[in-house]
Amino acid sequence: MPELPEVETVRRGVDAAFRGGLISAVEVYNPRSVRRHAAGVDDFAACLRGLTVTGSGRRGKFMWLHLDAEPSSAGELPGGDRVLVCHLGMSGQFRVMDAGAEAHRHLRVRVRFADERELWFVDQRTFGFLEVTDHDGTVPKTLGHIAPDVFEPEFDAERCAARLRSRRIEVKKALLDQGWISGVGNIYADEALWRAGIRGRRLGERISQRKAMELLGHVRAVLEEALEAGGTSFDPLYVRVNGESGYFSRELAVYGRAGQPCRRCGTSIRREVIGDRSAHYCPKCQR
Repeated sequence: MPELPEVETVRRGVDAAFRGGLISAVEVYNPRSVRRHAAGVDDFAACLRGLTVTGSGRRGKFMWLHLDAEPSSAGELPGGDRVLVCHLGMSGQFRVMDAGAEAHRHLRVRVRFADERELWFVDQRTFGFLEVTDHDGTVPKTLGHIAPDVFEPEFDAERCAARLRSRRIEVKKALLDQGWISGVGNIYADEALWRAGIRGRRLGERISQRKAMELLGHVRAVLEEALEAGGTSFDPLYVRVNGESGYFSRELAVYGRAGQPCRRCGTSIRREVIGDRSAHYCPKCQR
């Protein structure tokens, strides 16, 4: 948490607020939040000052802002431009604020813009991070090891399904493997498995190609629905850039509903642990 729908919701909010904006100053209050920027805090701030936000992108749970590059005639940004990459971790938030607002107690990085607005990176647990790097083709160069998510043109569902079937791995673990498919975390893995009628402990090699394709279809569907609802908020650790919550928690069928009746058959939802992560399932619907 946050997963793809939450990160995409944040990306859209930041893009709408700051596309075309000129960065005038950067203040880092916690060095841990820029730990991936190898050159250090001062270089991180210096790299951003004077640059303009020209667009944004996302892969899975990562988002980035394109900086100081002109769009092509097709509306796409050329490769090789500088980007500000962000991973929200467990509790990271971007907040769009007016200059002079009282600082949040978990404010880690403040990006000031010439129009006197500010982009705050707030992160209670400090698992999230920001880094400045180069854009290398499809994604920033530091994200080449992350697999495409289901919304990217590069995503090949048939190949992804075939790879799942070749692995002796519990399917819940596979869905959380960002090198196989990105953007899916605990919440949406449980929801997609329930929709597909698959128990999270089933091994990938025991799933048919048809069933694997069906599962990937449910992954895409549940992510789309969650995105339409602005993501899932259980507490203030995830909010949109304007501070509002996401509302998909109202639609969850199994995640966080242990002991409650299955929305499909009425059987009590159960919780188990798979790979040190909670898994919620219906024992009747998911054999």
